[in-house]
Amino acid sequence: MKLYQSIGPNPRVATMFIAEKGLEIERQFLDIRVGENRQPDYLALNPHGGTPLLVLDDGTKISESVAICEYLDETHAASPLLGFTPEERAATRQTTRIVDQNIVVPLTNGFRSAEGLPMFKDRLFCCPEAADGNKAYAQDGLKQADAMLAGREYLVGDRFTLADILLFCFVEFGSTVGQSAPAELANLHAWRARVAARPSAALSGNPQNGVAN
Repeated sequence: MKLYQSIGPNPRVATMFIAEKGLEIERQFLDIRVGENRQPDYLALNPHGGTPLLVLDDGTKISESVAICEYLDETHAASPLLGFTPEERAATRQTTRIVDQNIVVPLTNGFRSAEGLPMFKDRLFCCPEAADGNKAYAQDGLKQADAMLAGREYLVGDRFTLADILLFCFVEFGSTVGQSAPAELANLHAWRARVAARPSAALSGNPQNGVAN
């Protein structure tokens, strides 16, 4: 297998997941700031141009971070990060979907259409007039996450899961692009500290983790 990665929260989701699983996977870094992920050789692998991209030994390509994580969890059964039972996996997928829809998507679109506009305006559809609304939507999603964490160690009770990795990577990213979680969200900040203390957080961290590919 080979993982194509770059700076940004989406690749960090995959690399943090891989670190949690203790997997060794060949890597290739793409500099998305200069558009390496928009060059013909990479677009031949992933027509959407995004990172991360996992290429399997048989040539199969998986191009979305959550899909990559789910594949790796299914094919490397030790220490599952979705769950041990169908019910646990359903709960993880449900929560991951909530984080994705209510935080990841609006936060990313808010960035791409505002601070990230100079970089993305010629690569992706951007909507500057919707930037503030998307950012507000993401802030409301963070409030929902704070409520979900009341009385819990992690988003899905006492289990650390893919949902936590997804949220953590985007909370960290938001803090670098003017979309920090409000200080009054005590549950969320306590959770963030717990996750930040995990070795996988440091192993996946990038001092330039300020671009959403």
